[in-house]
Amino acid sequence: MDLLERLITFFAENGYEAVFMALLLCGAGLPLPEDITLVAGGVIAGLGYANVHIMLAVTMVGVLVGDAGMFLLGHHYGTHILQWKPIAWLMPPRRYVKVQDQFARYGNRMMFFARFLPGMRTAIYTTAGATHRVGFWRFLLLDGAAALISVPIWVYLGYFGANRREWLGMWIQRGQNSLWLVAGVMLLVALLLWWRQRRRRSDAA
Repeated sequence: MDLLERLITFFAENGYEAVFMALLLCGAGLPLPEDITLVAGGVIAGLGYANVHIMLAVTMVGVLVGDAGMFLLGHHYGTHILQWKPIAWLMPPRRYVKVQDQFARYGNRMMFFARFLPGMRTAIYTTAGATHRVGFWRFLLLDGAAALISVPIWVYLGYFGANRREWLGMWIQRGQNSLWLVAGVMLLVALLLWWRQRRRRSDAA
């Protein structure tokens, strides 16, 4: 909650522009949790420093611009951006080749669910652009559809919990745990699909 309090103070002093810029940094892969940033934006609206509906619009645009920026970096700079340390650590060359095939098969689903995977969004969006298997407008549509679910939840959670910090902290923790649960389930499904595919290949051989 220390980070949340610092963000609340910073956003209250600097307004919508600060929230927008912070979300761009989140999209760029900096170690600033997007969910906490969104909650902080909602809190300052709940405290009367901003209008919650304008805040929702600002955060939606900030999230989408940040995501689109990483996608376009991958699209235009391809393998060069994949050498960036945070991306290279998550997406080494061997995995990148496999991911290209996965985007061809499951591109729509990967783009949608990536928004709910903390710590993975930047690598997935950049790789999506680099593979050239996912068009920009399809990416933006799928990412926007997912953001329409996640962004209002976090912003309005902050808004309604602005004066109830213990309650807010409890729901932030529950929300983050739910995201990690979703990530775990998706990883398990991916492993099962990989195992089935490998078994089919071995049977065919």
